[in-house]
Amino acid sequence: MKKYLSIILTALVITGSSCKKDYLGELTNNPNTPSVAAPNLLLSGALKTTAGILNGATSTSNRSYYIQYCVWVGYLSRSTGYQVFSNIDQYQFTTGDFDVWSPLYNNLSNYNAIIGSNSGANYTAIAKIMTVVGFQQLVDNYNNVPYSQALQGTKNLTPAFDTGSAIYDDLLKQLDASIALIKGATAADLNPGVADIMFKGDMTKWKKFANTLKLRIALRQSNIAAKTTALKAAVAATAAEGYLDATVDARVNPGYISSDAQGGQQSPLYLNYGYTQGGAGQTNNQQYQANQYSILFFRNNNDPRLKQVYAPNPNGDVIGSAFGGTVTIPGQQTPSKFGPGVIKSATMPAVIMSSAEALFLQAEGAAAGYITGNAATLYNAGITASFVDDGLTAAQATTYYGQTAIAYPAAGSFAAQQKAIIVQKWAALEGYGSLEAFNELRRTGYPDDIPLSIYPGVTAPNQVTRIFYPVVVYSTNATNVGAQGTIDKFNSKIFWAK
Repeated sequence: MKKYLSIILTALVITGSSCKKDYLGELTNNPNTPSVAAPNLLLSGALKTTAGILNGATSTSNRSYYIQYCVWVGYLSRSTGYQVFSNIDQYQFTTGDFDVWSPLYNNLSNYNAIIGSNSGANYTAIAKIMTVVGFQQLVDNYNNVPYSQALQGTKNLTPAFDTGSAIYDDLLKQLDASIALIKGATAADLNPGVADIMFKGDMTKWKKFANTLKLRIALRQSNIAAKTTALKAAVAATAAEGYLDATVDARVNPGYISSDAQGGQQSPLYLNYGYTQGGAGQTNNQQYQANQYSILFFRNNNDPRLKQVYAPNPNGDVIGSAFGGTVTIPGQQTPSKFGPGVIKSATMPAVIMSSAEALFLQAEGAAAGYITGNAATLYNAGITASFVDDGLTAAQATTYYGQTAIAYPAAGSFAAQQKAIIVQKWAALEGYGSLEAFNELRRTGYPDDIPLSIYPGVTAPNQVTRIFYPVVVYSTNATNVGAQGTIDKFNSKIFWAK
């Protein structure tokens, strides 16, 4: 335990120091600069920060980076009794809202420092793989962003923007390079061991993670016919490395504890939607409750995950509110919050990529001809992994996907197969995976019945297609961000979107 507490304290110092850096990667004015930290300590802190961003909270800011997506994909709605959140319920967000740009670039500067530390093949490969994770998030949020000229600090204070498509192309190359580094490592190359708070230095697992990221990046561009041949070839080139599956997923745990000290040391999803050390609801636990759309999905499909994803109220029921408005609450029952399948405990690992997500990626990859394998078997395995992760059994999963409405449409069209896969992925990503669920909604259009806000006076032509570049970019790199043109939240699309 002392070892893990030490890692947590180190991570807190690094995470706190990252708030003092800018997105250009400038580290020189930071008295706690991670650029001179030992690579093992820097790696622990960087992985912890990545987990905090993806899961919606860090101990220093206790903020939710992707709450808007959690609402827009139908997982949560604002709690009854809270005033409307205009930036989410009325889509009235601005350049001052939803800034994930700064934390992502700050986190990327940590990985860039590891790469620059010349700590050997394993450290470099891990940092490169996690750099891909960060830049994919940036593209998926903003489309074109600084890439080839980013992270240079004072050497380039106004980096040019690369296109999202070009960045994706290079991310595949970086993953190939990372896999090659791991395969070429020798006994002389340091292994991070327990400093690697995701895979504990198991480099075979890192190869599988990198390869699964490759598949995700390739499938994300499946709407672009001109890229299909090259993407399939890229995936095939490393297919032998394998993928994350039911036995191996990607989760981070530096030793989370139930403590409110230093902004909270609970697991980030728990810190976001769970409870304080004293048992009080965290801010987003109080401000958000179950979305009626999601409740009805689980209920109408005889899905036992309903009472795992959402906590039953004292009457044993699960209720919520409609997005942008409230619904009648029979007997004034307590609205439901995320339940024990989502926020398991303060010490739960933070998901970077779950087994369920990895298996659904493989199911779609097999259905679309990107990889070999039985799409139906992988689809069923993805559902099973989700059930088990939510605290249910494989037998319950078998009963669920044995229903006619849920069974994989093996004899159907690819469109029907893709819809089945993405809808079940949506159900599996509930809570921790709101960014990925929103990405898949924009890429495929599924689920195709998620409602828009019903708040009176709201007129939205369609679902939000992207958020704005944040204020910091306009104040520090006005010319280059201005060259991206006017961003329309309902019409400007990420390059891979449908």
